[in-house]
Amino acid sequence: MSDLKHATEISFAGTFACSAFSACFAELCTIPLDTAKVRLQLQKKGSTNEAGLPKYRGMLGTVVTIALEEGLVALWKGIVPGLHRQCLYGGLRIGLYDPVKIFFVGNDFVGDVPLFKKVLAALITGAIAIAVANPTDLVKVRLQAEGKLPPGVPRRYTGALDAYYTIEGLAALWTGLGPNIARNAIINAAELASYDQIKQTILKISGFTDNLLTHLLAGLGAGFFAVCIGSPVDVVKSRMMGDSTYKSTFDCFFKTLKNEGPFAFYKGFFPNFGRLGSWNAIMFLTLEQAKIFFRRGVA
Repeated sequence: MSDLKHATEISFAGTFACSAFSACFAELCTIPLDTAKVRLQLQKKGSTNEAGLPKYRGMLGTVVTIALEEGLVALWKGIVPGLHRQCLYGGLRIGLYDPVKIFFVGNDFVGDVPLFKKVLAALITGAIAIAVANPTDLVKVRLQAEGKLPPGVPRRYTGALDAYYTIEGLAALWTGLGPNIARNAIINAAELASYDQIKQTILKISGFTDNLLTHLLAGLGAGFFAVCIGSPVDVVKSRMMGDSTYKSTFDCFFKTLKNEGPFAFYKGFFPNFGRLGSWNAIMFLTLEQAKIFFRRGVA
C-alpha cells in the first residue's frame, strides 16, 4: 500500500474490487463484535436488568447475553447492510486512497510519501466514501440496535430491504451524516495512514519483509490508532442513528456528556478495539493477498 509504483500497476476498478472483497470478508468475520459494540454504546446510564446490573457488560458478556436471549444468529444482525456498506465504503475509501495520494505528490514522486499527505488523502477518501454509503450504515445500526422484544411486540423492521424502504423518507437515510463523515474520515485516516506508516517503518527494520507478519502487525496497529482517535465520534454516531430523539450532533454530544460524563464516549472501547483490531488485521491481510493475486492474474 505504501509503494506508489505498485499502486499504479492495478486499475481503480481492480483496486476497488480487491478492497470491497477484503472489507466484506473482514465484516463477515467480525460483525458479532460490532453488534456487541453498538449495544454497549446505546446502553444508557441507569439501564439495568432484573438484578439491578447493567444488561450488557463487557465485550464477551454482551456477546453471551445476545446469544442466550436472541440466539446466535442475532450476533450477525445487520450483516446484509453491513456487506452493502463495505462494498461501497470499503471499495471507495481504499480504492481512492492511492490515486488521491499520487495526486498530492505527483506521478514522478520517488521516496516515502510525507505522513501529513497520507492523512489528508485518507481524510478525503473516507469522507467521500461514507457520504455515498451512509444509508447502509444507518440501516445496519438500526438492525443491530434492536434487542429482544416483549411477546407480541412486532419488530421495527423485517429486514434490511424493509428498513431501506420504511425509514422516515429518503432524506432520513442520511441521518447522522455529519458525525458519520467526521467519524469515518478520522478513522479512515487513522487506519490507512497508520497502516501505511507502520508498514513502511517495519520494512526498514532488519529481518522484516513485505509478508504476512508485517501485514498483521501493521493491521493491528492501525486498528488501535483508529479506536483511540475515533471512539468519541463513533459513540455519537451510533446514538444518533439508533435513537431519533437527538436533534443534532451537538445535542447528542452535550446530552451524553451531561447525563453520563466523559467516559461515556469510550463506552465499548475494548469491544471496539477487539472488533477494529481484528477487522483491520483480517482486511489488510486479505487485501494484500488479493492485490498479489490480481497482479499475477493481469500479468
